[in-house]
Amino acid sequence: MKEMIDACRRFFELPEEEKKEFHTKNLLDPIKCGTSFNVAIDKVRLWRDYLKVIAHPKFNSLYKPAGYSEVSLEFSKRTRAVATEILNGISESLGLEADYITKVMNWHRGCQILAANYYPACPQPDLAIGIPPHTDHGLVTLLIQNDMCGLEVKHNDQWVLVNAAPGAFIVNYKSIWHRATVNNTATRISIAVPHGPALDTPAVPIPELLEKEGEKAKYIGMTYEKFMELQASPAAYMMPCLDHLRVKDN
Repeated sequence: MKEMIDACRRFFELPEEEKKEFHTKNLLDPIKCGTSFNVAIDKVRLWRDYLKVIAHPKFNSLYKPAGYSEVSLEFSKRTRAVATEILNGISESLGLEADYITKVMNWHRGCQILAANYYPACPQPDLAIGIPPHTDHGLVTLLIQNDMCGLEVKHNDQWVLVNAAPGAFIVNYKSIWHRATVNNTATRISIAVPHGPALDTPAVPIPELLEKEGEKAKYIGMTYEKFMELQASPAAYMMPCLDHLRVKDN
């Protein structure tokens, strides 16, 4: 974890000239970096730089800084193994076979992204935001950070700071509304690793559970790629993305 955070720090400290080849607005480019949350619709630059690298189903990497490729390969493998165990546990907790979710979501072709966020110390943190309120895409997101906190989740209509234990993963597997704040003390670095199904795989309510509970589906189905596009759209600023898929009562 520490090596991965350090490798990302060294990338963000590279001269802008060496990073500009990865400046892109395309959602699924293998490697991209930039600033802000959504460069297509943000009206202001947020206090955050990012680096997003797709690590699965095809592993992509940087040739700079030195050592990034080796560290990110090991980190992506290990985090994917952790995410797989979490999904197995979720499946079993629902009374299903351990590999149910991974099978129906085509996990072997699933999309894994290494998303590093860089938040420099901000002279006026009360006037800036790292990442505005949003929900994650994917089945499960694992997040690590350096020794600076800044992740807040919405609970009972209040923003609550997440104080993670040193060396721990923060795990997000529900569509929780969250944001990243900044501080005037020191740089914060976080690395979020969303793990999703294959891009062409639709996520739908589990038929066996609907039948067991005698319920109708409360959400429509949508492929992972389309859901990622939804999250990158202006609609994601209005309410959690999952709410856009909710079946409306007649």
